[in-house]
Amino acid sequence: MKKVDLIIERAAQIITCANGGKPKRGTVEMQDVGLIKDGAVAVQNGKIVGVGKTGEIRRRFQTENTIDARGKTVAPGFVDCHTHIVFAGNRLDEFELKIKGADYLEILEKGGGIISTVNQTRNASSNELSEQSRRRLDEMLKNGTTTAEVKTGYGLNLTTEFKMLDSIAELDHTHPVDLVPTFLAAHAVPPEFKEKTDQYVDLICEQMLPLAAAWFEDSHFTLEETPFFCDVFCERNAFDLAQSRRVLETAKELKFKLKAHVDEFTNLGGARMAIELGATSIDHLDKTSEEEIKMLADSETIAVVTPTVNFNFGSKEFADARKLIDAGCAVAISTDYNPGSAPCPSLPAAMAIACRYQKLLPSEAFNAATVNAAFAIGLGDETGSLEIGKYADVLIFDTADYRQIAYEFGANLIETVIKKGRIVSPI
Repeated sequence: MKKVDLIIERAAQIITCANGGKPKRGTVEMQDVGLIKDGAVAVQNGKIVGVGKTGEIRRRFQTENTIDARGKTVAPGFVDCHTHIVFAGNRLDEFELKIKGADYLEILEKGGGIISTVNQTRNASSNELSEQSRRRLDEMLKNGTTTAEVKTGYGLNLTTEFKMLDSIAELDHTHPVDLVPTFLAAHAVPPEFKEKTDQYVDLICEQMLPLAAAWFEDSHFTLEETPFFCDVFCERNAFDLAQSRRVLETAKELKFKLKAHVDEFTNLGGARMAIELGATSIDHLDKTSEEEIKMLADSETIAVVTPTVNFNFGSKEFADARKLIDAGCAVAISTDYNPGSAPCPSLPAAMAIACRYQKLLPSEAFNAATVNAAFAIGLGDETGSLEIGKYADVLIFDTADYRQIAYEFGANLIETVIKKGRIVSPI
């Protein structure tokens, strides 16, 4: 009998979300959460060494440290695969404007939206930026997020974009949530480049991306083999198809992994372009065409939907996640946590919205926020499911039925958050 550091046992339900080392796609896989009744998880050195029925795990392992999960649901830690949590300030004034009827692009054209946050982030000290962002990470952790992707994109100049990268690196060092960095200088056109977008793209491709690649090589992320992504907002009033392609092609040459914001408001052909370039994920997908959905289903690219954005806008239209799953796409859910379009730290809230407005079953939402989300940030072999060899990123919910997590919204059913075998919430 092998001695281990921790056994979580007697769970009413264990939701493994396991899929044999690949993302889930199609209704059969997406509706299979790998449910084990009266289940247990054995942990050694921060990794999972056994998953199964309590009796089986107890016959194989012994420990001096147990967690009795009777009447509880045990599941993988959530993976938030699209966030913008490193920023300064807020956009409370715009919240009221949106209630009065102003739309996102209208606010952006008037110098609000992303540019408002850019100004506040540029003016913040490095310490202010990190401390404000740390508080957001704390809330995400309480809501079950154990791994998150974090983008730059509120600097739009060399100094502030790299201040954001340094903040992401510091937070990854000091906070329990593991972070994956994404360079998103092509988030919006800065005021100093108004009507000179091609010149700003020159700056991104000729200076920013090479310097970001060098920053990454010298960072702890390289030592830990964490992926580094480049993203672009391919959208009207942001970056057109040719500009977006240039950014991503340049990034690919510099060995970045690729992501792309596409089809949020208008279809510019960004989905096809990003898939052809081998993007790890394409995100939003509100206006993606039937042809592009088929292309996405036939690719390795993960489809990331952001239901919190549409909900925050008060929209009746959402990305057709139901169609994406039925077509065979690998679908992930994110909060898109950001100060303007999705000020939401909770993946359970995003799952609840996806079930109601995008017609996902709770099982599909769970897989989308765990195993598929992990593959959307290049970490599908490390986290996102309860499988032997993966990190012991584990949530214990105060419910005997996992479906209640998406069914009951506005509350937090998480009792315990475990990161790499250690309880990190509540502290």
